[in-house]
Amino acid sequence: MQPCENLRLFPKRAGNFAGDPFFYERLARKTGHRFIAGVDEAGRGPLAGPVVAAAVMFAGSPQLPGIRDSKKMTAKGRDEAFVIIQREALSTGVGVVSREYIDKFNILKASLEAMSRAVKALDPQPEILLVDGIHPVPITITQKCLIKGDQICRSISAASVLAKVYRDRIMHSYHNMYPAYGFDKNKGYGTRQHLAALKQYGPCPVHRLTFKRVLCD
Repeated sequence: MQPCENLRLFPKRAGNFAGDPFFYERLARKTGHRFIAGVDEAGRGPLAGPVVAAAVMFAGSPQLPGIRDSKKMTAKGRDEAFVIIQREALSTGVGVVSREYIDKFNILKASLEAMSRAVKALDPQPEILLVDGIHPVPITITQKCLIKGDQICRSISAASVLAKVYRDRIMHSYHNMYPAYGFDKNKGYGTRQHLAALKQYGPCPVHRLTFKRVLCD
């Protein structure tokens, strides 16, 4: 596994972002890297469903109006952005890790495994990864971890959108299978309605049984 490095030219703090959404991608190119992928995940906190990660590479610095941290976008905006990103990206990859894997190992390991799968789905393979957070992806590619990367790096923002939309669609499909839990609305998060359904019906096959609130509430 390649550790997240303080690569030459890369600032330690996001304050150097200076309003340029492709700031870190440009710095990576200055270090000689051509294929640069942003990586992020969605679904670490929910009580049910998989964790999903996405990786996105852009050939240059395309105009992507309205695309930012997926948590700051509306559902409609994310759906629209999903199409734009797929159109504008050089390559995209998605990795899905099941509830069973999460329960067997833990959510952090599952999230990193999902990121690894997303990166491996890219073609061509990236030369450097820009990773949201502080944990490197378990893969032998040079990496730069960025705290709040989904807010300061456009490739990571795009990855956050793909991961979020893809996971939401999975949870919508689970709603059709287990409608009592309201997965179409809560996406597996521990809302009041979701917790009440858990108390009344108990967990369903897609609930994460190692998460305390699933069995104790």
